[in-house]
Amino acid sequence: MTDSLPTGPHAAIPVHSEQERCLARLFDRLWVRYRERVEYVRRYEQVVAAAGGTFVNDHIAFRTFAGQQPTTGIVSLSRLFEALGYVAAGCYQFPDKHLSAIHFQHPNGQFPKLFISELQVWRLSERSQHILGGYLRSHRAPVSDSTLARLSRVTESTLPDLVETCAEAIERRPWDRPEKSDVQELNRESQYAAWTLVHGYNVNHFTSLVNSHGVDALNDIEKTIAALKTAGIPMKAEIEGARGSKLRQTATEAVTIDVEVSDHGLRTMMPWSYAYFELAERGEVADAETGRHGRFEGFLGPQATQLFEMTKVA
Repeated sequence: MTDSLPTGPHAAIPVHSEQERCLARLFDRLWVRYRERVEYVRRYEQVVAAAGGTFVNDHIAFRTFAGQQPTTGIVSLSRLFEALGYVAAGCYQFPDKHLSAIHFQHPNGQFPKLFISELQVWRLSERSQHILGGYLRSHRAPVSDSTLARLSRVTESTLPDLVETCAEAIERRPWDRPEKSDVQELNRESQYAAWTLVHGYNVNHFTSLVNSHGVDALNDIEKTIAALKTAGIPMKAEIEGARGSKLRQTATEAVTIDVEVSDHGLRTMMPWSYAYFELAERGEVADAETGRHGRFEGFLGPQATQLFEMTKVA
């Protein structure tokens, strides 16, 4: 099978079914919007191309609110991807930030991993719970059971419509336009809460797998950081993970974009932190049962804790 819409890095993934083709199209659709907003991504692409390297997307991250009425959180997004073949592969807890997360993997290992987190709203202050409760009550209806069924058996004729349906579920904010004062108040307790309120389920970041660059000039995270800095890209000050460890990560700084909010009921725009571009270098680990060595494909909680802070607004 071949793809006729090479709009992003996922078009290069060999697909074996219409389900996989749907995923590749959806991820490239999300990539195009993210790339337009995050200028550092375009400069990264130039750096890699100039070196003769290859960009492979390691993972995509999303943020959600966990609530009961209506039911929201990780399942708000994960069911879309599970219907398309993804399975849960790891669970993570971040008690200091009132967050939990699950990472998902696809049987076709060339597809990116997904890291979907949720804020446990009930752990916030009563005031923050009250603010968020109002917006969650306006949450639009989730993707229907019939749509999930169609995703589980994608055909060539249903694929375009399903890509649009999934993209809208991710890119369109699922609750009422937030009040500027609510965003600012939430930010004082939880930058994650403020970020998710203004951006909804939009992609938080895509990630370059440094291992796949394929050229000596960019064959580790230090060299890649140096090249990006030379290209004028502002980077996180530290690398998460020691040299030789099973996972090392860093990121560009987050870009700021204008978001639509209300100011005493009137529509207005406000600048807010949006997304960054992450780098991941994965080491090898031994399988506990077979002893065979293979690339580490999971995540490490302490590293993710630091990366959550990349979207902090003072």
